[in-house]
Parts: sequence; C-alpha cells; structure tokens
Amino acid sequence: MKPTIVLVGRPNVGKSTLFNRLTRSRDALVADQPGLTRDRHYGIGRMGDRDYLVVDTAGFDPVAKDGIMHEMARQAEQAIAEADVLLFLVDGRAGLTPHDEQIATRLRRADRPVFLVVNKGEGMNRAMAGAEFHALGLGDPLVISAAHGDGVRPLLDEIFDTLPPEGPEDEATDHGPRVAIVGRPNVGKSTLINTLLGEERLIAFDMPGTTRDAITVPFERNGKQYALIDTAGLRRRGKVFEAVEKFSVIKTLKAVEEANVVVLVLDASQDISDQDAHIAGFVLDAGRALVVAINKWDTVDEYRRERLKDALAHKLHFLGFARTHYISALKSQGIGGLLRSVDGAYAAAMAKLSTPRLTRTLQEAVTKQAPPRSGGFRPKMRYAHQGGSNPPVIVIHGTGLDKVPDSYTRYLSRTFMDAFRLQGTPLRIQFRSTSNPFADKD
Repeated sequence: MKPTIVLVGRPNVGKSTLFNRLTRSRDALVADQPGLTRDRHYGIGRMGDRDYLVVDTAGFDPVAKDGIMHEMARQAEQAIAEADVLLFLVDGRAGLTPHDEQIATRLRRADRPVFLVVNKGEGMNRAMAGAEFHALGLGDPLVISAAHGDGVRPLLDEIFDTLPPEGPEDEATDHGPRVAIVGRPNVGKSTLINTLLGEERLIAFDMPGTTRDAITVPFERNGKQYALIDTAGLRRRGKVFEAVEKFSVIKTLKAVEEANVVVLVLDASQDISDQDAHIAGFVLDAGRALVVAINKWDTVDEYRRERLKDALAHKLHFLGFARTHYISALKSQGIGGLLRSVDGAYAAAMAKLSTPRLTRTLQEAVTKQAPPRSGGFRPKMRYAHQGGSNPPVIVIHGTGLDKVPDSYTRYLSRTFMDAFRLQGTPLRIQFRSTSNPFADKD
C-alpha cells in the first residue's frame, strides 16, 4: 500500500510548491498569495521503486471557530487523521510565528510521525535557518527549498526510513476478489453495502486491513466468496452493520489501491460530476478492474435515463472497458447482474495469457495494420508475453519500439482485449527494444 504523506502549515509557507515537487507535477496552484489552496489536493509521487500518496492541505488554523478558515481547518484535520506521515512546513525566511506555535501544539498530539520542514532555505546557512524552530519541540528541523529541490531527496530518505518496508502485493485472498465500493456521498453506497451484506442474512465480521481505518468484510453470495472493502464508514453494532455516509478521498484512494475490482456507484438522479470523473480516472490510473453501477434507476423517467446515458458516454468515455449496470440498491434490483460483472472483471484482471497465443495475436494485428514509420524506419514487433496481472500487462519485444505512437498502442490494446475477452479490466502494454544494427533498413 502507498503511504500517505500530508503537508500541513500556515498559509503561504510553500506547501503547494512542495506538493508539485513531490508529485513531479504542476497540479497544485502556486502563487505568492496566502490561502490559495482551499480544499485538499491529492497526487502520487515516486522515490526509487516506492510510490506514495501526497496530500496538500489548506493553510491550517487549528483555533479557527467559524468561517472559511474553520472549514479549511476541518479539511486539514481530516487529512491529519488519515496520514501515515505529517510534514509540518514553516517559512525559514519569515521565521517562527505564533501561528506556527499553534499548529505545533496541535501536531504534538497527533499519533503520527511529524517532520518539521523549514522551507525557502535556498542561499541560507542551514543551521541558522533552522535554529529558532527547535523551540517547537518537534525534533531537528530539516531545511529545504521546495522551489529549487534542495534537501527534498534527503527529506524523503528520512521519511521512508520511518515507514515499515513495503510487503509483497497479495493478488488474491481466501475470501475471493477484493471489491471496493466507491463514489460520491449520498449516491447509495451504504444502501448497496447493506444489501450485499444483509440479503443472505450472513453474520459478517470485521477483518483488520493493512491500511488505517480500512475495513474488509468477507461475505458470500450465491455460493461465491468476496471481500468487501468499505469506503462509506461501515461499522459493526452487534450483528447489524450501520453504514454511515462519510466521504473521505484518502480512504477511497487507498481502497482502490487495495482492491481487485472497484464498483463505481453513480446516482441516476444527479448529473455526472467532475468528482465522479476524478474517482474514475484514479481507478484507471491504478489499473483496477471496474464495474459501473448507476443507482436509483427506478426513480427517474425515460428522458432522464437517456440524458444520463449520453453524459456517461461523454464524461466517462475512457471507461469503455467497463460494464455498466442500472440498479436499485434499495429494492435489490440488478444486484445479481452486477456481481456477475464483478466476477467477470476479476477473472479478466487475473487472467493467464499464453505466450504463443499472445505472439500470434500480435502478429495478426501487425499484419492487419503495421505500426507507422518513424524517421524512415518501421518498428519491428517480434513476440509478446505476459508481464503481470491486476491489471494484465503485456510485454512486446522488438526493435525501434520507443517510436510506437500512442494511437497504435491503443490499437494493440483493443486487439488483445477483444482476442482474450478481457471485459472489465484495463490493460497495460510495455515495449522492450533490442538494438538493431540494420535500423536504417526496412
């Protein structure tokens, strides 16, 4: 599982700049203006062979009682509660402030490792830049420059030294496929969870997960075992499970990482939002098998249904590999078909693909449509084999494959998915080129 690194500090200390540095992106807005970040922002970073989740929070005022600063503080508090590591940023040029001291008082109570990071330290004597921040009682200050990258790699080294080593990824469990139910608040995740757990009158139980606050609940339906990964605040009260509709982006992202199959729940009575698309995009980036469930289908008329189908094709067009089901979780309508698609998506994600058949399919695809030339040379594709599962990875060997355009990669992906009937899972293609002394000849 990816560890979660949360950036905390008062406004304008450089949290968003460090976020962009850690994620190697420009996703967070950066300007010399306090309070620019209002909501939490999420991204994926990588150091060596380890990935991590980064959360950029708004300027934190732990004593704010009302207004926008209070709402921003609530967002930061939720991120703090779900962090594996906290980075407390202060401004080395502005020096220690009473606001920093208030935040430090709050973070000393956090049951998480806290790293005190003195930002904007470029051109400064490091010992002098960090000296006054010792008074915060959070250990030795680490002086960096997020804008220039100075000190960021040593900071990451220290962070990962405090984290447990990454264990092997477990592709399957005794409880069957791991299924994460995700979606925006109030779309019916809780109702769907309760329907899945309650229809067979089985006594389900909490099985501690590897991720903080994650709950995995084994259950059975039609003689098949599943492990439900809850993202809706599932809690046990005796033999009754109460699902509280509490949305947390961090919890959802971690549930997606932990799952074999994701069920994305949308509300037929609401428009498809940017947040729906962001969740779907993360599922795709994570390479997880996916089933889309349009809930509350029984509550909308035919006009609304047609509009929703058009919006689905437009806003979530990149989910063409996934099956879509129109259900009523409240009335338990369409649940059987939904689970059959979960079974199919799981089988596709974990499929074993034979090398001879992969190579034959590749050769047929190239015969039908050869890759375009690049600089007078046409890439040569010789053979293919499977390089992994969940999602399936197909490794293609040949020469000049670094010149294969994305459009041709998509053509090969569709060809393999059709040939092996990989419905419900994305597919990854990796190219491995060998040197070719005759590269200037066709």
